Amino acid sequence: MTNKELIEHFYTCFAKADAEGMAVCYTDDVAFEDPAFGPLKGETARNMWRMLVNPGLKLTFGRVWAEGDKGGAHWEAEYVFSKTGKRVLNKIDAAFEFKEGRISKHTDRFDFWKWAGQALGTPGKLLGWTSFLKNKVRAQALERLHQFERNRS
Repeated sequence: MTNKELIEHFYTCFAKADAEGMAVCYTDDVAFEDPAFGPLKGETARNMWRMLVNPGLKLTFGRVWAEGDKGGAHWEAEYVFSKTGKRVLNKIDAAFEFKEGRISKHTDRFDFWKWAGQALGTPGKLLGWTSFLKNKVRAQALERLHQFERNRS
């Protein structure tokens, strides 16, 4: 499988709510990062996808490319944010690095302020640009992830 096909496989699995299919695309020591969770490594990064994958999520992706050991894609996720019940359309640009036929580094970038406004409503619109709200959201996301991991063991 080429690196471009690997990215396409990753997002095809995501769209089908196949977290295990996504997880095998990562190296054992994968480094993941995004504005909501911050940096994650290895099994914790795979568990984040296991926690987030949801059959109710609508995912589209495109602009997939790979050259050498680097690649990228644009993807969009439409879902209901469970904490508030609000609809979100998150537009994300992903960057990848590859090692031995798998993803070794995955960085997602999106407009946190825009996401916060959709997911949290007025508080997100007013405070989404602040590090205070970003840190609060990150702490809650990580606590939820750690709880998910404790329940898996």
